[in-house]
Amino acid sequence: QVQLVESGGGLVQAGGSLRLSCAASGSIFSINVMGWYRQAPGKQRELVAVIISGGSTNYADSVKGRFTISRDNAKNTVYLQMNSLKPEDTAVYYCHTLLGGMDYWGKGTLVTVSL
Repeated sequence: QVQLVESGGGLVQAGGSLRLSCAASGSIFSINVMGWYRQAPGKQRELVAVIISGGSTNYADSVKGRFTISRDNAKNTVYLQMNSLKPEDTAVYYCHTLLGGMDYWGKGTLVTVSL
């Protein structure tokens, strides 16, 4: 079992920045991949960024150059630094991992970007 808790969402003006955090607890020693997804109103959930245990990262085209995913293994925490935010980044952001063939999700944190 893995528990994921996101934090750091909020309201920000376009062009601003936010940093999301995802704290993992439970049976986390075997976690290799962690990622951030988002779901905007009326849209499907989409992958934003992913990081694997070796440090490799991958990003959705829409956030490349603006968002950075990182992890602190000592704190069992994954971060998403979001810069140059746009109104279209408004969504609920979810932390995700896959372990033992099971998907684990956090409850999400809302990011709202105003004009």
